[in-house]
Amino acid sequence: MSNRETLLASDLPFSEPQREILWGLVGSIIPASKDYDTPGADDPLIFKDILVTARPYTDMFASGLEDIDQQAIRNHDGVGFAALSANNRHAMAQQLSRSLNAFLRTLVSITVQCYYRDDRVMQALGMEPRPPFPEGFTVEEGDWTLLDPVRRRGKLYREVDV
Repeated sequence: MSNRETLLASDLPFSEPQREILWGLVGSIIPASKDYDTPGADDPLIFKDILVTARPYTDMFASGLEDIDQQAIRNHDGVGFAALSANNRHAMAQQLSRSLNAFLRTLVSITVQCYYRDDRVMQALGMEPRPPFPEGFTVEEGDWTLLDPVRRRGKLYREVDV
């Protein structure tokens, strides 16, 4: 499913409160940039792609989002994560980044994947918005001498007798 297709409410893997928490989190992971004229991960098209991509992780996300919301309620006088100010959401996301559990690692991975799949982001990076195959991308020739220490080291494995 392309991120430009219509997403029906019945297709959404998360409840409205969970989507609001998730929207605030991904916007804190990758905020919009006026300097580079790029959307944030909370942009509607990118966020829709995140929702679709996260579908296989619904249970993990539901639990992780509930934990984050409960933490916000405890630390912010009963205010849930989605209702926090942008500054408080960002501060809480920064704090969460120090404890990258499985949910947060998965969330960051999916957020980054979906963000860089967006044509607007690729164009802002000066790249043609297209899949890498079949045309491919030119990779600049690197400094192969950097591998010399690895070559000098020799084998790290034993030969197997067949």
